[in-house]
Amino acid sequence: MAAMPVADVYPLYVNKAEKKGRTKAEVDEIIHWLTGYGDAQLQAQLNAETDFETFFADAPRMTADRSLITGVVCGVRVEEIEEDTMREIRYLDKLIDELAKGKAMDKILRG
Repeated sequence: MAAMPVADVYPLYVNKAEKKGRTKAEVDEIIHWLTGYGDAQLQAQLNAETDFETFFADAPRMTADRSLITGVVCGVRVEEIEEDTMREIRYLDKLIDELAKGKAMDKILRG
């Protein structure tokens, strides 16, 4: 999955959120918080079909608070994933799951 372009997964994140009454803007807010990308930077990454490894490696400012993200995604505890890129992907997956489950944005962003 690390070599998969973010642009291939991003619409799935948005679709998952929208099916549960959440918005693309909220998905973007999560990505901005996690990575430090702004709207234009995120769109440039999507347009360039950047893979996840590069997406996270080039992120302007990965939030230090991502270490507060815990729990299970796809049967794996995110905080126990040793491979860096996969852990970052699963952090993002976990945040999108929380959004789709109706969690308040301040809680999702570990506020």
